[in-house]
Order: sequence, then C-alpha cells, then structure tokens
Amino acid sequence: MEDNKIRVAITHGDTNGIGYEVIFKAFEDPMMLELCTPIIYGSPKVAAFHRKAMELETQYHVIDNAEDANPSKLNLLSAFDEEVKVEFGQPTDESAEAARKAMARAKEDLQKGLFDVLVTAPVKSNPNPPREDRALTVMVCDRVRVGLVTTHLPIKEVAAAVTVEKIVEKSTIFHTSLRRDFRISNPRIAVLALNPRLGTEEEHIIKPAIEALEKNGIQAFGPYVADEFFGNDMYNEFDGVLAMYDDQGVVPFKSLSHEYGVKLKAGISAIVVTPDHGPAFDIAGKGEADEQSMRHAIYTAIDMFRHRAEYDEPMSNPLPKLYHEKREDGDKARFAVRAKDQFKTPLEK
Repeated sequence: MEDNKIRVAITHGDTNGIGYEVIFKAFEDPMMLELCTPIIYGSPKVAAFHRKAMELETQYHVIDNAEDANPSKLNLLSAFDEEVKVEFGQPTDESAEAARKAMARAKEDLQKGLFDVLVTAPVKSNPNPPREDRALTVMVCDRVRVGLVTTHLPIKEVAAAVTVEKIVEKSTIFHTSLRRDFRISNPRIAVLALNPRLGTEEEHIIKPAIEALEKNGIQAFGPYVADEFFGNDMYNEFDGVLAMYDDQGVVPFKSLSHEYGVKLKAGISAIVVTPDHGPAFDIAGKGEADEQSMRHAIYTAIDMFRHRAEYDEPMSNPLPKLYHEKREDGDKARFAVRAKDQFKTPLEK
C-alpha cells in the first residue's frame, strides 16, 4: 500500500437488495476517500447493473486483488466470476449465494491481513441462526449503545438462557469493548430487568450478576425495568445498556437511532460492522434507500480501528509495576449514589 489510510472492505450484500445503492451513495461524497481506502467485495457486472438502473454517478475502479487497491479511488474487487441475475426486490437463492461468495472472499482476505476493517452490506436474516454465540451483539447510534445477552431465541426460551454466568460474560465483553473500541475509560453499564416488573429472575439471577461484576471492578447498575428506563430517558446516564433479549433492546434502539444505527460484534478480534437495517427489498432498485446508516457503519469501523490502536499501544510494552496500587473506588461510589438517588429500583428499596 502506498499510504497509511485505513483499508475498509465492504461486502455487497444481497444483490437484489439495496447494498450497492447505499454503498455508491455513501461514496458520492469525495471526502470519504480521504478517510479510508475502500474495497467493495462484489461483482463488477452486478455493480454496473445497479449503477445504471438507478442512474448513480459514483465512479469505481475494478481490481482482482486487495493488494491492488488504489488509495484515491473506490475499488471494486471481483469476488467471483459467475453471472448473477438481478431481480430487484426479490430475495432468491442466487442473490443470497452472491452475498455468501463475496463474504467468503472477504473473510479469506481478512485472515491474510489485506484490509483493516470489514463493513457488511445487509443480507436476508438467517431463518436458522446459531443459538449460542460467545460474541456480544452491540447496536450503536449517537444516543445509546445497546448490547444483547441473548439473540434469536423464542420468548419461551429466554428466561432459561438468562443466567448469572451469561450476564457476567456479556457484561465483561461489553465493558472491554466500551473501553477499547469506544475509548471510554470508566464505562457505566445499565442492566435491564427480564420481566415487566421486578421478580424472581431479577432477585436471584440479575442482581447477583451485577454484584459479581462490581467485585470485578465493572460499574454495572440495575436491574431497571425496560419501559421505565427508556421512557424516562435514563439511558442518558450510562455508556451502555445491556438488554436481556432482542426485542427488549432492538425496539427502543430503533426508536432512538432513526436511520443512523449500526451493529457490531464485540468480543472478536476482527472489526466487523454492519448498517442496522436489512436488504429493504420493498424499495430496492427505486433509488429511495438512505445511505446514512452505511456511512455511519464505515465511520464506526474506522473509529474502532483507531481507538484499538490507541488502547493497545501502551499495553504492548507496559512499564513494570514498582509498587502495590490500591484500586480507587471513588468513581464507583459516586455513580452508585447517583444511581440510587435517581433510579432506585424496588429491589433496592
């Protein structure tokens, strides 16, 4: 590479959705090329079809290998050779396979270190997603960050899946991500209740998990009933919110994020970010898609890369500890008092 700009790989997503539209619209602004070296993993023929159909003017440079990316252009890497029929608005096996092929090539190049961060354009949700994922799904916008303890579970299975161990595990991942990916030195995490009113799970599972986190030096507060928490804007007092299941976190997040939300996986070595919307088949090919979420996904990935570099650099060569350092509890005590004053729960009364 001829410069040190961050290399951002972008997969094209489902080829019958809005992936190419939001990518091309995001890079209509030439300032984007000053922030990064973008590499679209996709198909030149499909890209040309989308560009012509919606009369988009964004220029791109076709390459065969990530090493050939031009830092001053929007690069389009030919991830596969097969022909793909584009049918706007129609999810097909062919369009889904095109998305998988682009992702497979991107993952291969990621393992080789040929780019720095990965942004994925939207694909149709997997009808049979994996049940157990040790990473943490985090949704991010300028107003709130929401992590999910469980994902893709039927409501009847959620209660059994919410355990002390899982809450501690996910909260610890969240805490590390807030410090490393978002450079928040002393993050405060609000933990939501499982039930609409505090009950057995809150008393015997969530509250003990919060106590365990406190012993580990993580500032966790709650449990807070979700409707009161979001209805009273209590999220403004915290750096992250941990929800117990999808709808509990996703619904209020989408209400707060409007068109600018992004989603990431915390707790994995790679930086992988995606816009917080689907392929939007209902508007595909009509030129109506809003690119702001894609643009913010790229911004978020770039910021995370820079933040990790800043965070990891002093850790790579730490100074030897010359004396015993007593942990300072001042911040925890101060915020605990504040939480009790403003957000006291029935379990704490």
